[in-house]
Amino acid sequence: MPIGITGTGSYLPTQITKNEDFESHEFLNSDGTIIKAPNPIIIKKFKAITGISERRYANKEHNTSDLAFFASEKAIKNAGVDKETLDYIIVAHNFGDVTYGNIQGDTLPSLATRVKHKLGIKNPRCVAYDILFGCPGWVQAMIQAHAFIKSGIATKCLVIGAETLSRIVDKYDRDSMIYSDGAGATIVENSPNAGEILFHDSATYANGEANYLFFGKTYNTKIEDDTLYIKMFGRKIYEFALTNVPVAMKHCLDNANIPIKDLKKIFIHQANEKMDEAIVERFYKLYDIDEVPKGIMPMIIEEFGNSSVATIPTLYDLVNKNKIENQNINKGDVVIFASVGAGMNINAIVYRV
Repeated sequence: MPIGITGTGSYLPTQITKNEDFESHEFLNSDGTIIKAPNPIIIKKFKAITGISERRYANKEHNTSDLAFFASEKAIKNAGVDKETLDYIIVAHNFGDVTYGNIQGDTLPSLATRVKHKLGIKNPRCVAYDILFGCPGWVQAMIQAHAFIKSGIATKCLVIGAETLSRIVDKYDRDSMIYSDGAGATIVENSPNAGEILFHDSATYANGEANYLFFGKTYNTKIEDDTLYIKMFGRKIYEFALTNVPVAMKHCLDNANIPIKDLKKIFIHQANEKMDEAIVERFYKLYDIDEVPKGIMPMIIEEFGNSSVATIPTLYDLVNKNKIENQNINKGDVVIFASVGAGMNINAIVYRV
């Protein structure tokens, strides 16, 4: 029987923060100097590059594991499975539970264990663990779930991507406007009703690229505490992604023996609209195709921002349930999941719906 997705779910927080809400912020350069441009100009340029107009932040009382739980309930219901039959719960995240107002991440117990507890699963043979793989974490967790089922040691897995990035950003850093919160979940099993993973590929580049995303101090040099925040070398990431992600996508599609004309959708990590568009353009140029098919790449970054590991499963759930205008998938369609992020890690899956 095929091994694939039988149910999807997502949770998008209701607290909306628009670009205009950053107009009163004090944005600084990395050396602590004031950026010599008014905030409306900074925000306008930010929107032009990233495509982000607004983002979602979790309610104060909710942590990453809560968002993961909410998405999981929906995926389990959508798949119509008994939660006690789950063999694995795999949660992809990067910073654990970061309670509101506290910068310290909490990963003891694991977020997967917390989700299992919240779901009320009594079966001790349901193994719960976390995966840290940067933004490509959910895709990598899908690959692991597929391997477990293919090997015969599992029949059904719950795979989740969840994050509350809004709680680890430096408010003096322009990049703080990128990040958001959310969760997406999938049920993966061998079932006649499942889709099928046709091929997958993963890579880690760590010779110089390892620290493109890192933890660093606030840009406000007047603050003397040791609190660390998410930081990145945006230009280096952009160039790295454009060079490596299209090649990984082509490698997957070719090894799955799928002609490029049969590809229906590309579900790519919602990191930066311009970057994602450039990645897909380069991907098609590898096949000597100059024009990207209209509607091939669904995007939700304008409304929901970059929620790291949650972006692809959230996007897939919304398209799967016809919640994005002019975007849909049908049984038998071939799609690609592709991501890039801290590590630097890249991965891709060719998937038949």
